[in-house]
Amino acid sequence: MNLSSLKPAQGSTKVRKRVGRGEGSGLGGTSARGNNGAQSRSGYSRKAGFEGGQMPLQRRVPKFGFKNINRVEYKALNLDTLQAIAESTGATVINHDFLFENGLVSKKDLVKILSRGEIKTALEVTVKGFSASAKAAIEAAGGKAIVG
Repeated sequence: MNLSSLKPAQGSTKVRKRVGRGEGSGLGGTSARGNNGAQSRSGYSRKAGFEGGQMPLQRRVPKFGFKNINRVEYKALNLDTLQAIAESTGATVINHDFLFENGLVSKKDLVKILSRGEIKTALEVTVKGFSASAKAAIEAAGGKAIVG
Protein backbone atom coordinates (compact mmCIF):
# COMPACT_ATOMS: atom_id res chain seq x y z
CA MET A 1 0.00 0.00 0.00
CA ASN A 2 1.19 3.53 -0.74
CA LEU A 3 -0.29 7.02 -0.39
CA SER A 4 -1.12 7.32 -4.09
CA SER A 5 -3.51 4.37 -3.90
CA LEU A 6 -5.65 5.71 -1.02
CA LYS A 7 -9.27 6.52 -1.82
CA PRO A 8 -12.51 6.97 0.15
CA ALA A 9 -14.67 3.98 1.07
CA GLN A 10 -17.18 2.83 -1.54
CA GLY A 11 -20.36 4.97 -1.41
CA SER A 12 -19.01 7.43 1.17
CA THR A 13 -18.72 10.36 -1.25
CA LYS A 14 -21.23 11.81 -3.69
CA VAL A 15 -20.68 13.90 -6.81
CA ARG A 16 -22.20 17.38 -6.41
CA LYS A 17 -25.01 18.12 -8.88
CA ARG A 18 -23.91 21.15 -10.96
CA VAL A 19 -27.04 23.00 -12.05
CA GLY A 20 -27.51 25.98 -14.35
CA ARG A 21 -24.65 25.09 -16.70
CA GLY A 22 -26.48 25.05 -20.02
CA GLU A 23 -29.27 23.09 -21.70
CA GLY A 24 -26.93 20.31 -22.77
CA SER A 25 -26.36 19.25 -19.16
CA GLY A 26 -30.09 18.58 -18.67
CA LEU A 27 -30.04 20.88 -15.64
CA GLY A 28 -29.94 24.29 -17.40
CA GLY A 29 -32.85 26.67 -17.87
CA THR A 30 -34.75 26.60 -14.60
CA SER A 31 -31.88 24.77 -12.83
CA ALA A 32 -34.19 22.00 -11.55
CA ARG A 33 -36.31 24.53 -9.60
CA GLY A 34 -39.48 24.41 -11.72
CA ASN A 35 -41.00 27.37 -13.50
CA ASN A 36 -42.67 29.81 -11.08
CA GLY A 37 -43.31 30.44 -7.40
CA ALA A 38 -41.29 31.43 -4.37
CA GLN A 39 -39.18 28.28 -4.43
CA SER A 40 -37.88 29.11 -7.92
CA ARG A 41 -36.48 32.47 -6.80
CA SER A 42 -33.06 33.10 -5.33
CA GLY A 43 -32.95 33.89 -1.62
CA TYR A 44 -36.04 31.80 -0.84
CA SER A 45 -36.26 30.26 2.61
CA ARG A 46 -39.42 28.62 3.94
CA LYS A 47 -40.65 30.19 7.18
CA ALA A 48 -40.94 27.96 10.24
CA GLY A 49 -44.48 26.56 10.46
CA PHE A 50 -45.36 27.46 6.84
CA GLU A 51 -47.91 24.97 5.43
CA GLY A 52 -48.09 25.99 1.80
CA GLY A 53 -50.60 28.79 2.37
CA GLN A 54 -52.95 26.68 4.50
CA MET A 55 -53.68 28.30 7.90
CA PRO A 56 -50.80 26.98 10.06
CA LEU A 57 -51.43 24.83 13.11
CA GLN A 58 -50.25 27.42 15.62
CA ARG A 59 -52.89 29.85 14.27
CA ARG A 60 -55.69 27.26 13.99
CA VAL A 61 -55.48 26.16 17.63
CA PRO A 62 -57.05 28.62 20.11
CA LYS A 63 -55.09 30.28 22.89
CA PHE A 64 -56.15 29.62 26.48
CA GLY A 65 -55.01 30.16 30.06
CA PHE A 66 -52.29 32.46 31.31
CA LYS A 67 -49.02 32.35 33.24
CA ASN A 68 -49.03 34.36 36.47
CA ILE A 69 -45.68 36.18 36.53
CA ASN A 70 -46.04 36.87 40.26
CA ARG A 71 -46.47 33.20 41.26
CA VAL A 72 -44.21 32.05 44.09
CA GLU A 73 -43.20 28.40 43.65
CA TYR A 74 -42.31 26.41 46.80
CA LYS A 75 -40.43 23.13 47.11
CA ALA A 76 -42.62 20.94 49.34
CA LEU A 77 -41.09 18.78 52.07
CA ASN A 78 -43.16 16.64 54.42
CA LEU A 79 -42.77 15.85 58.11
CA ASP A 80 -41.86 12.21 57.42
CA THR A 81 -38.90 13.43 55.32
CA LEU A 82 -37.74 15.69 58.16
CA GLN A 83 -38.08 12.83 60.66
CA ALA A 84 -36.06 10.48 58.44
CA ILE A 85 -33.26 13.01 57.87
CA ALA A 86 -33.16 13.89 61.58
CA GLU A 87 -32.85 10.20 62.53
CA SER A 88 -30.14 9.48 59.95
CA THR A 89 -27.98 12.54 60.77
CA GLY A 90 -28.87 13.15 64.42
CA ALA A 91 -29.57 16.83 63.72
CA THR A 92 -31.89 18.95 65.87
CA VAL A 93 -31.60 22.20 63.87
CA ILE A 94 -32.88 22.08 60.29
CA ASN A 95 -32.53 25.06 57.96
CA HIS A 96 -32.14 25.67 54.22
CA ASP A 97 -28.36 25.16 54.26
CA PHE A 98 -28.74 21.82 56.07
CA LEU A 99 -31.37 20.65 53.55
CA PHE A 100 -29.12 21.75 50.66
CA GLU A 101 -26.10 19.90 52.06
CA ASN A 102 -28.18 16.72 52.35
CA GLY A 103 -29.43 17.01 48.74
CA LEU A 104 -33.11 17.60 49.50
CA VAL A 105 -33.36 21.07 47.91
CA SER A 106 -31.40 23.22 45.49
CA LYS A 107 -29.76 26.51 46.46
CA LYS A 108 -32.53 28.79 45.16
CA ASP A 109 -35.56 26.72 46.27
CA LEU A 110 -38.12 28.26 48.62
CA VAL A 111 -39.01 25.47 51.05
CA LYS A 112 -42.43 24.84 52.59
CA ILE A 113 -43.09 22.12 55.16
CA LEU A 114 -46.29 20.08 54.72
CA SER A 115 -47.89 17.72 57.22
CA ARG A 116 -47.72 14.21 55.68
CA GLY A 117 -46.31 11.72 58.18
CA GLU A 118 -45.40 12.03 61.84
CA ILE A 119 -42.62 13.82 63.66
CA LYS A 120 -41.38 12.44 67.00
CA THR A 121 -38.13 14.42 67.44
CA ALA A 122 -38.02 17.97 68.83
CA LEU A 123 -36.63 19.91 65.86
CA GLU A 124 -35.93 23.60 65.31
CA VAL A 125 -36.98 24.10 61.68
CA THR A 126 -36.24 27.37 59.84
CA VAL A 127 -37.68 27.59 56.32
CA LYS A 128 -39.78 29.99 54.18
CA GLY A 129 -43.21 28.47 54.91
CA PHE A 130 -45.26 25.95 56.89
CA SER A 131 -48.76 24.59 56.52
CA ALA A 132 -50.82 25.24 59.67
CA SER A 133 -51.05 21.51 60.49
CA ALA A 134 -47.29 20.99 59.97
CA LYS A 135 -46.46 23.90 62.26
CA ALA A 136 -48.81 22.51 64.93
CA ALA A 137 -47.24 19.01 64.64
CA ILE A 138 -43.67 20.35 65.01
CA GLU A 139 -44.62 22.41 68.08
CA ALA A 140 -46.57 19.45 69.57
CA ALA A 141 -43.37 17.36 69.34
CA GLY A 142 -41.53 20.02 71.36
CA GLY A 143 -39.83 21.77 68.45
CA LYS A 144 -39.90 25.25 66.94
CA ALA A 145 -41.25 26.27 63.50
CA ILE A 146 -39.51 29.50 62.46
CA VAL A 147 -40.43 31.30 59.23
CA GLY A 148 -37.30 32.85 57.82
